[in-house]
Amino acid sequence: MQIRQHLLQDHLQQDRNLQNTAISPKATFKTCLNKCLTLWYSTIACLISLIFVSFVVSSSVHAHEIRPAIVDFTFDKNGVYQLTIQHSLEAIMAEIGGNHDDTDESSNAEKYNQLRQLSPAELNTEFEKFTPGFLKKMQLFFDNKSEPLKILDIDIPEVGDTELARDSVINIAGIIPENVNNMSWAWDNKFGNAVLRVSTEEDPELFSGYLVNGDRSEQVPINVACYGAENAQQVGGCALQQSQWDNFKNYIKVGFVHIIPKGLDHILFVVGLFLLSAHLRPLLIQITTFTLAHSVTLALGIYGVVNVSASIVEPLIAASIVYVCLENIYSEKLSRWRPFIIFAFGLLHGLGFASVLREIGLGSGSFITGLIAFNIGVEIGQLTVIAICFLLVGFWFRNKPWYRKVITIPASIIIALIAIYWVLERTGFI
Repeated sequence: MQIRQHLLQDHLQQDRNLQNTAISPKATFKTCLNKCLTLWYSTIACLISLIFVSFVVSSSVHAHEIRPAIVDFTFDKNGVYQLTIQHSLEAIMAEIGGNHDDTDESSNAEKYNQLRQLSPAELNTEFEKFTPGFLKKMQLFFDNKSEPLKILDIDIPEVGDTELARDSVINIAGIIPENVNNMSWAWDNKFGNAVLRVSTEEDPELFSGYLVNGDRSEQVPINVACYGAENAQQVGGCALQQSQWDNFKNYIKVGFVHIIPKGLDHILFVVGLFLLSAHLRPLLIQITTFTLAHSVTLALGIYGVVNVSASIVEPLIAASIVYVCLENIYSEKLSRWRPFIIFAFGLLHGLGFASVLREIGLGSGSFITGLIAFNIGVEIGQLTVIAICFLLVGFWFRNKPWYRKVITIPASIIIALIAIYWVLERTGFI
């Protein structure tokens, strides 16, 4: 009897245990929902990574990077003008265009590569054939009337390293028609973006503007009758110097474009900073440190105090991306030494920014404002990258327990591999 009662009690206890461990339908639904959401979030994260990587990998950064043309228009008191265009003849003839960051992105990349192999004499011969079409697609306006153009000569460097762009100089000259008050310039978008600078001997900073998408420059006031005249700024129709605000806006635009879309290595560095943590405090510490550092070397580089070869700076910039991404993989939070390392890397990136600004040129009268404006443009570009990353993944997933495993680590690995390729490419190993 006692044995039977004991067995009955054991059976009842097992029933109670089963009831306690049984999963309610509500709990089962919640568990399945969480698993489905995790799978959905992971899929979105992977798709975003694939889209981003395909965008980046499609560019062989710096190998055949497209820089804007430097177009200088100068004139004297006799009404003689000179128009010089410093740009890649190969990119012009291949019509690579301003919509690409690199020649390899263009459908005409093969033509560019063939032209890049030619000697100066051979390239000059090819450009002579191209000249009639070229002059039809480039216009110099005096008071909104297009002026016929004639090329005097072209300075073409030796072949050199074919992995780098070869900038030639096209020289054009002529006479400004009488009673002209304004000039403007434009060329076809297929020839690329351009920086137009207008000057005289007495006023080397009359105007500068950054032109994209084949845009025509604004009307620049010129009047050779006022050349050297006293109080010329108050005389109607005389050359008027570009306002500081207009000049400021131009350099902001140049700084922004250098980050988005042309600065893919700088973009990846900023994305690497974001990936460690999408929360405000770590981001502010890293971005502020990076900004202070690159501002220092940007100024020193432009003033000529620091001048380091691009062959040294560019591989180190790529290496900085590798380091940041590797630290993202092995560190779960902002370490006490990371801001100091980011500061050092920021100094390198500042030297890279300085090389771009030196190519475009800063006049002595607008040196400070141009430098500040360019830096502001760079910062707006970097903050835009951060904002895009935050809207894509940070806002939605930063507090998820799987954020680091699904987003931070895979994205850091991918970016690190791209940067390793750049290091090898920029040091000549591949």
